[in-house]
Amino acid sequence: MLQSLLIVMREGFEGFLIVAIILAYLRKTGRPQLVPAVRWGIGAAILASLGLGYMLVQGVQQALWEAVLGAITVVLVATLVIQMWRMAPRLKKEMEAKLEEVSTRETRWTAFAGVFAFTVLMISREGMETALMLYQIRGGFLTGGILGLLGAAALAYLWGRLGHRVNLRRFFQVTSIYLLLFLGQVAVYTFHEFAEAGLLPNSDQLHEATEIFSPYGLYGKWFSYGIVLLCASWLAITWVLDSRKAATVRVRSE
Repeated sequence: MLQSLLIVMREGFEGFLIVAIILAYLRKTGRPQLVPAVRWGIGAAILASLGLGYMLVQGVQQALWEAVLGAITVVLVATLVIQMWRMAPRLKKEMEAKLEEVSTRETRWTAFAGVFAFTVLMISREGMETALMLYQIRGGFLTGGILGLLGAAALAYLWGRLGHRVNLRRFFQVTSIYLLLFLGQVAVYTFHEFAEAGLLPNSDQLHEATEIFSPYGLYGKWFSYGIVLLCASWLAITWVLDSRKAATVRVRSE
């Protein structure tokens, strides 16, 4: 449950921020008539993500199928996490530049279609990342997902009301590290499934040796709890340190 909570909270909050940036830009540039395109885009992206989740759940539960999906998850999500980490400082400017391009097309309908497509692309990316990672958990993710979505909404509300006090850089730094550690566990499990499918040399021995590192194995379970505890502790400690640093700066400026 804890893993799904953190995954959904991070990806959901990222989605909330993307929507906030799009809506703020359209209103700032005097294009409120394009706001419905954003709403339709959000709906289409959610349906696409739910569709992917349904296909994953209904997929054939075979070792090779799970191994291939695990490999796709590791490569795709790790690439997107690192890309987001690198471009986070200039994300708003790049999104606004792209929105300027698609929202100033010749006719209202082409502008509407451009904003719709841009929203679908940005939001469905977050949703499909979430679906792929939740599939790797395989159980007990419904409660964690709901709580994570509520947590993302709460963070978005706090950011809207107290944006200058919410350290987004620190939040995404810690949650990115968590996702990369989680993907490390997925990589081990993917190796385990390839061995179970008999595609590796000495597959039987490798399958047995890696069983305890799977999400349901003895070490795998402790690793799952450990990375959640590590990242939560790190976030709490850095929040205290950042608060003290900010208080010291205020005292010196007075």
